[in-house]
Amino acid sequence: MSYLFTSESVSEGHPDKVSDQISDALLDEFLAFDPNSKVAIETLVTTGQVVLAGEVKSKTYVDVQETARKVINQIGYTKAAYRFDGDSCGVLTAIHEQSDDINRGVDREDRMEQGAGDQGMMFGYACKDTEDYMPLPLELSHRILKELAVIRREEKEMTYLRPDSKSQVTIEYNDDNTPKRVEAIVVSTQHDEFDDDEPMLAKIKEDVINILMPRVIAQLPERVQALFGDAIKYHVNPTGKFVIGGPHGDTGLTGRKIIVDTYGGKGAHGGGAFSGKDPSKVDRSAAYASRHIAKNLVAAGVADEVLVQLAYAIGVAKPVGVYVNTYGTAKVKMDDGAIAREVENLFDLRPAAIEERLKLRNPIYRETAAYGHMGRTPKTVTKVFESPYWGKIEKEVELFTWEKLDYVIEIKKVFGL
Repeated sequence: MSYLFTSESVSEGHPDKVSDQISDALLDEFLAFDPNSKVAIETLVTTGQVVLAGEVKSKTYVDVQETARKVINQIGYTKAAYRFDGDSCGVLTAIHEQSDDINRGVDREDRMEQGAGDQGMMFGYACKDTEDYMPLPLELSHRILKELAVIRREEKEMTYLRPDSKSQVTIEYNDDNTPKRVEAIVVSTQHDEFDDDEPMLAKIKEDVINILMPRVIAQLPERVQALFGDAIKYHVNPTGKFVIGGPHGDTGLTGRKIIVDTYGGKGAHGGGAFSGKDPSKVDRSAAYASRHIAKNLVAAGVADEVLVQLAYAIGVAKPVGVYVNTYGTAKVKMDDGAIAREVENLFDLRPAAIEERLKLRNPIYRETAAYGHMGRTPKTVTKVFESPYWGKIEKEVELFTWEKLDYVIEIKKVFGL
C-alpha cells in the first residue's frame, strides 16, 4: 500500500541557519590561516544581538566580530526594519582555549593515529530517489528555498521577500518505495508589511504557485517533473502573516537543524551537529565519511538503499563499530554484516585518514551551512581570506568531497559487480 513521507528545509535567513553560517565562517577563517586549528564554536542570535561561545586552539587570530557581521550582511539582514542587521547588531564573544583533557586524547605523535575528538555514532544514508542519491522530499524542499533566495536577490519579482523562510514537501510513495506523486507543499516566507492582510496572503500564494514553483520544476529531471500534478495541496504562509521573522522573531542556535542538514528524517541520525566543528570532531567528519560510503555503495549497485553507522570512543582512532543496513535491497549475495566487514576493509575510518581522504582540513565549511550538507555538487573553487596579521591569501579548495563517486569502481571489484 502507498504511503506518505515528508521532509522540511529552512532558508539561509532562518535564525538557526544564520547561527550555523556564522559558526562555519569562523571555522573557515581559522583553517585558512592554520589548518591544524581545533575549533568548536557555537553561535546564538536574537534581536539585535549575536553571542559567540566555544573552544579554539589555533596559531592564528580571527576578527570574529567582523566575520559575523559579514555573514549576516551577505545573508540579507541589512535593514534596521528587520530588528537585526549586520552593521548595527551587538556581537558578544566568549571563546576560550580547548581543554587539555580533550586535546590529550586527540593529538598523537603519529598523526594517523589521532583519536576521535568525542564519542558518538554517526550515520550516512543514500537511496535512488534522485540523481544525487538523496531522499526526494528533502531535495525538493531545499530547491524551493534556494530558488526563493535567488528571486529575492534578483529584486525583479516577489520584491516583498525577506530572508527568513521554510518549506516542506510531502511525497506519496508506492509500496516498492519509489516516488509516486507530490502530495503537498508548504512554503512560509517572511515578507514586507502589506496595507491589507487578505490581498497580501492571496498575492504571496499566487506568486509561490505561478512564479516560484515553475522555476523550481523547470530545473528538475523529467521523471521528477512528472510527479507534479494538478491536485497538489499548497499551504502558503498558513498563519496568514509573516513580517516578524529572522533572529528578531525567533532566537537562533548553532546545530538545531541537524535533520535538515542530513536526510530529512530518512535513515537515521546520531544526534551530533556539524557547524562550527573542525574535522577532528567525528560528529562532522565521520558523518561525511558515512555518507560517502553509503552513496558509493548505492551508485555501485550493491543495494538500492543503504544506511551506514560509524561509532567512536573519544581518544580512540579506529571505530568501535561499523554497521550497514540495506533494508532488504541488497543486490549481492551477502548479508549486511558481511557488507559491513568489506566496508571496513575498503575504507580507512580513522579520523586522520578521513580528514586526508576527504580533504577536510581546508576552509570548505561555510558552503555547507545552508541547504544541506549532503546531496550537494562537488566542485573546486578559489576562496580569498584576509587577516590584519597574516595578510591576504587565496586558497583553491574542493567543496563537498564526500559526494564524489570515486570508490564505485573499487566497490564493484570487491563485490563482483
